[in-house]
Amino acid sequence: MAAESHAPTATEYIVHHLTQLNNSGKAQTNIIDFSLFNVDTLFYSVLLAVLTGWVFRAAANRVTSGVPGRFVGAVESLVEFVHEQARSIVHGDVSYIAPLALTVFIWIVFMNTMDLIPVDLLPTLGQMVGIHYMRIVPTADLNATMAMSLVVLFASLYYGIKIKHPGGFLRELVSAPFGAKLVLAPFNLALQLIEYAAKTVSLAMRLFGNMFAGELLFMLIALLGATATWWGFGLHFLTGLGWSIFHILIIVLQAFIFMMLTLVYIGQAHEGH
Repeated sequence: MAAESHAPTATEYIVHHLTQLNNSGKAQTNIIDFSLFNVDTLFYSVLLAVLTGWVFRAAANRVTSGVPGRFVGAVESLVEFVHEQARSIVHGDVSYIAPLALTVFIWIVFMNTMDLIPVDLLPTLGQMVGIHYMRIVPTADLNATMAMSLVVLFASLYYGIKIKHPGGFLRELVSAPFGAKLVLAPFNLALQLIEYAAKTVSLAMRLFGNMFAGELLFMLIALLGATATWWGFGLHFLTGLGWSIFHILIIVLQAFIFMMLTLVYIGQAHEGH
């Protein structure tokens, strides 16, 4: 007699929802592996990047000499806010840095907002067309947040070399923070490399950790509805509603923190020790 199918246990449910769709064809959760591509993360990241560009283009096309509408006014207010933040942190030309910070903020907000979609909705639709694994929150994937953090690192290195010139940048690596003495050069270099690595890893882990925890909590809340009892459905609705409202703050706050740290790190590249 064939084995009877059974509903997944709580552990099986969570493990399934935390499994990435990747090019290996095997189950893969949040482990950095440069030989793998998490197709779901790439798809939703690119899709939301296109949406970010569309929002900015739509706002630009609606700008007139008269009184702006609500949509254009909201975008203009956000642009001015980010520009002021960039000017207060970065001591130099922010004509390219402020748009970078604004794009990072809106893009991360969109990616984080995917966490508010019911956890079973898109994965269930995917299973109907043969996609058995799907994670829809790109920022809950450490690979995505680490990639964004590396871009910030490369941007800070680029501006450091551009502002201080290659010679000045290399001189600072071996002369700060302990002083420009030959005997201290190895210690200065080691500390500088540790600082760059720590900032990059912490920037990625902060965003990933908060969004991964939020995603996991939504899964635990979804399991309350699987109890098929009146109290289970009641708790599912109340806790889901309460956490969704609170999570909106986390969504915006984490995007704001990532944007501000991006400005801080690039701003540090403009300054000397």
